[in-house]
Amino acid sequence: MKILSPFGPKIAILKIPKNLINKINKEVDNILIDKKKLKKSDYSNKLVGQVKQEIKLSSNFIKKNLLKFIGDSVKKYINKSSKRKAKKIVLRNMWVVRQFKNEYNPIHFHSGNISGVGYLKIPKNITKSRKRLKTNGTIDFIHGSKSFLNNSLFNHNPKIGDLILFPNYLMHTAYPFKREGERRSFSFNIDIDKKTFDVFNG
Repeated sequence: MKILSPFGPKIAILKIPKNLINKINKEVDNILIDKKKLKKSDYSNKLVGQVKQEIKLSSNFIKKNLLKFIGDSVKKYINKSSKRKAKKIVLRNMWVVRQFKNEYNPIHFHSGNISGVGYLKIPKNITKSRKRLKTNGTIDFIHGSKSFLNNSLFNHNPKIGDLILFPNYLMHTAYPFKREGERRSFSFNIDIDKKTFDVFNG
């Protein structure tokens, strides 16, 4: 796990095991071919993404395959960032985002205390552009205003298997891209115990 602090809030970047990526992709693909399941799993109306589809994963699938990995990763992130040990980790919600050509996620923030985004599929050459700034298909994290010796943006060009952890209030956006193919990711929000979260009584 790599902890970054390009501005105030700390960001963690780590890798998702390949077998876990395969399991999530398989689960999503199974939902996509079952119209009844797809309708039941549709999560689009609760989110801001200007994207084709957002799918909620079942609590059984999450509990069986993802909860331990996410919980352990969040605990490690909190400990490495603040030297605190989280006593309680509660997954609020988790969903998969299917993003295609010209779609995007506007600047937004999340609920909970800790949020995360993991990458499952990325089209080849997603950042390709005639412009010098290669932001197509990438994610920007935004905090504060640009000033001398202080950056307000942190840009990440996602690779399959990347998992990014960050405080829920950290504004971010996913840019559109011009390539064919699916940019598939999952996002989640975590609540932690009040004692760990309370910075004023630490």
